[in-house]
Amino acid sequence: MPIIPVFNIQTQLEFEQKALQVFKFQHKHLAIYKTYCDLLKVNPHKVFKISDIPFLPITFFKQQTILANNCVAEKVFTSSGTTSKTTSKHYVADLTLYKTSFTTAFKQQYGPIEDYTILALLPSYLESDSSSLVYMVDTLITMSQQTKSGFYLNNLEELAKTIKAQELQKKKTLLIGVSYALLDLIEAHTFKLEHTIVMETGGMKGRRKELIKQSLHEKLSKGFGVNTIHSEYGMTELLSQAYSKGLGIFKCPPWMKVLTRDTQDPRELVRGRTGGINVIDLANQYTCSFIATQDLGKVHEDESFEILGRYDTSDVRGCNLMID
Repeated sequence: MPIIPVFNIQTQLEFEQKALQVFKFQHKHLAIYKTYCDLLKVNPHKVFKISDIPFLPITFFKQQTILANNCVAEKVFTSSGTTSKTTSKHYVADLTLYKTSFTTAFKQQYGPIEDYTILALLPSYLESDSSSLVYMVDTLITMSQQTKSGFYLNNLEELAKTIKAQELQKKKTLLIGVSYALLDLIEAHTFKLEHTIVMETGGMKGRRKELIKQSLHEKLSKGFGVNTIHSEYGMTELLSQAYSKGLGIFKCPPWMKVLTRDTQDPRELVRGRTGGINVIDLANQYTCSFIATQDLGKVHEDESFEILGRYDTSDVRGCNLMID
């Protein structure tokens, strides 16, 4: 099947045109999405703008095989399943799309990958061999070509020694870690970092009490001796990530967009106030590019966004139309 080129998008108009192309492709070739659109009585010939496009509830990835007709999955990514016994599955027909998406987005935000030593502290994700985050970070580690780049699992002593050695040599370093493991690290060691970016991804994974982002970042900033904590916003069901360079304000790459929906009416989009997070990920060409997540957030005038929490499961509406 043809790939619709999306990684060269430069303008809002181009994004909208590509989004409509992808919608028509997925409505035609993705049976589960077509059925969902039919249930909502959406006529694809009357979809002329982004606000007309239905967003598939993310819970479908737990119940259905989301994959375009006649496609075969090259890789199946699964969620960590820490908040539910049922995990999401993302059937990826073309890993090239994923690699192009995350490498291009990283370079746009942070510059050449080979400039960084990448230190990964992702113990809970490494327990599974089907984590999309581990796949992404492993690829970035290989591309960095730095001898100290790698996964440090639970070896906090070696990691701390490496971070301090990198600082003494004034080498650009990216420390990416799951929140609870980063907290474990700063409880065992003290830092004053000047050449290291600290990026948290994911929550406590059931290992610690959840903290609001502001409180978490304050603890991490103090513990690592940095002014800001970076963040990555991604999920198993996506092939693209948004990044925050501080204050929990995220920016998307040009082929990804975050919108917010009314919490009571999922078909109505809102702006400037808290709503459910809808994601358009045009890299998701053979699954679904239009996903209604269970996150709550706010989109700002410059199209940056922040995550403010999650729906209580009892509040998620419209997610069971097709689930037996």
